[in-house]
Order: sequence, then C-alpha cells, then structure tokens
Amino acid sequence: MTAEETRSILTIALMAAFADGLKDEGERAAVKRVAEALGPAAGFDLPGLYREVLLAKPDLAQVAASLQSQEARQLAYEMAVGVCDADGAQGHAEKAFLARLAELLALPSAAAGATSARADEVAEAAFAPTDAAAGAGATGAAATVAGTVMGKSSLSDAEMDKLILNAAVTNAALELLPETLASMAIIPLQMRLVYRIGQAHGYAMDRTHAKDFLATLGVGLTSQYLEQFGRKLLGGVLGGLGGGLGRTLGRQAASSGLTFATTYALGRVAQRYYAAGRTMDTAALKQAFAGLLEEARGLAPRYREQIEQKASTIDTRSLAALVRQS
Repeated sequence: MTAEETRSILTIALMAAFADGLKDEGERAAVKRVAEALGPAAGFDLPGLYREVLLAKPDLAQVAASLQSQEARQLAYEMAVGVCDADGAQGHAEKAFLARLAELLALPSAAAGATSARADEVAEAAFAPTDAAAGAGATGAAATVAGTVMGKSSLSDAEMDKLILNAAVTNAALELLPETLASMAIIPLQMRLVYRIGQAHGYAMDRTHAKDFLATLGVGLTSQYLEQFGRKLLGGVLGGLGGGLGRTLGRQAASSGLTFATTYALGRVAQRYYAAGRTMDTAALKQAFAGLLEEARGLAPRYREQIEQKASTIDTRSLAALVRQS
C-alpha cells in the first residue's frame, strides 16, 4: 500500500466521522486529539488533514479514485463502516455516505452490504438481553431488574472481578488482530461491560445509558475507533499487511495495553458508580476514571501472555457471539 493510499484511507475515515456533522463538541475535540497524536507516525500532516476535512470538505470521488488496489478500497470501506457504527447506530446521512462510498470504490453491493450487516450485528450484540433482563418485570430508565436491589450487586466480588478482567483481556486481544472487524468489536464490548454491570446492580439498562456513561468519562466512541484503526493502519498490521499474528504482536503491544487499561478502568468506575446508586457527579467520575486508568496501565503487562493466548483463539467470524457472551 502506498503512502498516498494510506493518506486517502485516513481522509475517508475522517470524512465518515463527519458524515453526520459530528455535532458533539467533545467528540469533535477528541477526534482532533487523535489526529494530533497519530501525526508523528503518519508521515504527513495528519492534523492538517483533519482541518482540511472539517473545513474544506474534500471531494469524496477524488479521494476514492486514488485508491488503486482492491485491498485498499475494501479496507477504506470497512474502516468507514466501523466509524459510522462506532456509536452503535447509522443515521440517514451515514447510510447515504456509505452507499455513495461503496459505489465510488466499485465494490459489489452484496459484499458492501455484508460488511455493513456484520458491523451492525456486532454493535447490536452489546445490548442483547441477559438472563437478568429476560426476567425483568419493570421497564424504563428508573426501573430495576427483577430480583435485584438497586446499588447491591447480584454478582460476588470474585464474579465482578472476572467480568471486568475478561472484558479487558478480550479487548486487548482484539487490538492485536489484523482484521478490521476485530477493531469494530472493542467499543461494543466496552458498552456490554457497562450494560452488564448496571444490570448486576439492579438497573434496567439500554444503549443510551451505556453510551452516555462512556461519554461522561470522556471515552469517545468515534474518536476511540479512529485511534484504534489509525494505529493499525499506520503500523501496517491491517488486513493482509501484518504478516500474521506474530508480527502484529510486536507492533500493537502498546496499543493493546492501552485498550486493556481503558476497558479495565471503565469497568471499575462503572462498578463504583452503580454501587453508589448512580449518585457520583461528572467531576467525581472523571477523577475516578483517570486514577483507575493509570493504575490499569501498570496491570496490563502482567496479563500479556493471557492476552496473546486469547488473541490466538478469537474467531473473527463469530464476533457478535463473542460480544453477546461477554
């Protein structure tokens, strides 16, 4: 893949992020920070590219035309789908963007549709009913799950520890895999973790609760996916570029550790939040998350062998099932 193709793919990634206007100022600022963070590794002015996409609005047809190889075109489309699905739902503008992109990239409609459908399936798996939800007798934001008491976990401390650690290890393992779809499963798994922790503490959960909780902590959905995808692309480990898992492990170790830490800290602060009856304010949540994130960074190396072993067993054809079972 040429440097120009890499630049074009990242341009399309940013265009996908702004396809719906990206009205959330916090998320927009987070995308800017991602561009600045990845800039030194890009080999070109990535922060400048961010500004160009935001202000000048490049012509999608011209950008797509610069992708010569089938691999690059497919990768660009998969990436765009992942960006549009990062928040779990494609709006009208995003669907229109993806349809036009597939046409410009000359991708078979069946293949493009299958890619989008798989991404949607993984995103929706985050909110598949659990046993507790299936037996719930109440609904609504203030409702509780039947058989539980608000603030008191139905899981033992050991079970909660296992739930959070398993999610962190699985997400770190997904970060190591070269398949684009693997990156698409990381955010759904994080939302699944919040969803399950909230339910375990007696709260009826849905997409809005989990998404808003991540946003409150400053864990951007679109920006996080862009960062994960960008690091893989710039590291040459996406698709068939990585030469297999062995080569990927070396290049993605740092990113994998960060994903472990983010997921682990997210689970721990969610545990505190729901155990406290959802009374922690935004400042307290952010402070707790920052401290737990630093702590989790130190934990990640201890689980490296477990993460690598998990990566070797993940079947990317069954990611939706992996999310549902988490």
